[in-house]
Amino acid sequence: MENLAKQSYIQADADNVELSVFRCGHEHCRPGYTWGPGVRDHYLIHLVVAGHGSYQVGGQSYTLAPGDLFLAKPGQRISYTADAKEPWEYCWVGFNGACASRLVQQAPFTDSQPCHHCADPRPMREALDQIYNARGTEPQDEARMTGCLYLFLALLMKEAQETMPRAVATGSQYVLAAVKYIQFNYSHDISVDDIAKAVGVSRSHLYRVFMTAVGQSPIDYLTAYRVDEACALLKNTNLSIAEIAVSVGFFDQFYFSRVFKKVKGMPPSRYLASLEKR
Repeated sequence: MENLAKQSYIQADADNVELSVFRCGHEHCRPGYTWGPGVRDHYLIHLVVAGHGSYQVGGQSYTLAPGDLFLAKPGQRISYTADAKEPWEYCWVGFNGACASRLVQQAPFTDSQPCHHCADPRPMREALDQIYNARGTEPQDEARMTGCLYLFLALLMKEAQETMPRAVATGSQYVLAAVKYIQFNYSHDISVDDIAKAVGVSRSHLYRVFMTAVGQSPIDYLTAYRVDEACALLKNTNLSIAEIAVSVGFFDQFYFSRVFKKVKGMPPSRYLASLEKR
């Protein structure tokens, strides 16, 4: 087939712990091209700009067309395949960091809806192109790529707000306020009652809007956020596991290890050992 092309960039190293671009690019796939099944260790968002294909995640298959976005989360088993007759062309960005989970939560994706259709995909395409065009090996290049990534995620947040029903959008405002409270206070001994009080709603109402907008309870979100922060500290600092536990709001190291294992499938010591092997 003519005009098959792939342009991609992989960041060799990243200094920005909060948010960093891991990879980005553009590809016109050959018919039937498949990636996976496999997992990624970062968030990955594709925008279909032409053609068709399918995305498999969570036991479901989604048929996608131009204007569709699809999200893969770290550790999810996924695969995606270009159509045999009209293979797709897509752009992508892969990223991670301590605030990546919080930002993705505000995008128009949920566990039950990992795909989203844009009525006007042109701004999304332009933002992804800007990320790729900012690539480079110098510190200023990384900063520029991260800035362009923030602009892309801002477009996704706007897209999410515009497509929400009014009642859900109102609930989402409480969720965003709660997420910000968690972001600035997760290292302290806070509870769901504290979060609800800070937001100005009852504990039960906070639970309902969280389940609707995020797909998980406030306590599960707080726990996952703390564990994600712990992972970033394990990767980027020389703090002991006990020091990291306190830094992310766990004041019992053994309880921290149990929670970490429940979320990540392994204790923090094993997670740290896996990082050292890479």
